[in-house]
Amino acid sequence: MMNKSAEPAVRARGLSVVRGGRTVLDDLDFEIPRGTVTGLLGPSGCGKSTLMRAVAGTQAKVTGTVEVLGRPAGTAPLRSLVGYVTQDPSVYNDLSARQNLDYYAAVLDPAASRADRREQVGRALAEVDLTDHADQLAGSLSGGQLSRVSLAVALLGAPELLVLDEPTVGLDPVLRRDLWNLFHRLAVERDTALLVSSHVMDEAERCQRLLLMRAGRILADDTPDALRARTKSDTVENAFLRLVDAEKEKEAAL
Repeated sequence: MMNKSAEPAVRARGLSVVRGGRTVLDDLDFEIPRGTVTGLLGPSGCGKSTLMRAVAGTQAKVTGTVEVLGRPAGTAPLRSLVGYVTQDPSVYNDLSARQNLDYYAAVLDPAASRADRREQVGRALAEVDLTDHADQLAGSLSGGQLSRVSLAVALLGAPELLVLDEPTVGLDPVLRRDLWNLFHRLAVERDTALLVSSHVMDEAERCQRLLLMRAGRILADDTPDALRARTKSDTVENAFLRLVDAEKEKEAAL
């Protein structure tokens, strides 16, 4: 029998999304391994958020197939196995950070005891460094702190896939470093698959694999080292720029 870790967490074939007559995602094929931090990088408007919604199962008008943990994306059994963090915080401003997490913990596992929920909530708050602000109303938190509450919600339970849409935007360098350390720890210690989007190319160097996007298409799916070697570049940013230039030359020749 195949080891679970050998099976990809996500497998997409022919993934396309057309919205308002515009092709947002164009016939994408890719896989996201378990136990790996995969970066989804590209300029704003290239389709990153749409791809992440398709993986999380919240995107309408998807054609092709997207399998998540061996099941069609968005199906009921995946609700407790996939953590999804959008760019906009999804918390209740009139509840404290702790109350928000306790509410979502009860929704995810109604059978859990109060003591189990308390332990889950405390662990998630500590992982995103919010213990000192746990009892502060969400509406009084900074933008970066609100984003961390949303991330803590996604960490409740034991998600096997985390889909994080630009989770480090607006965070200071120390917290960004700590969150990336957390992402890698989750991948190693829990075999969690992480898909992390960013438009900041220096974050590409923190990923084990990369999906580089431009205009709804995937330009590359490889490790940072392999991309730099293939394009004879010293950084992932330069590798991306060379891939974009090569793509433009192909388009001009058509």
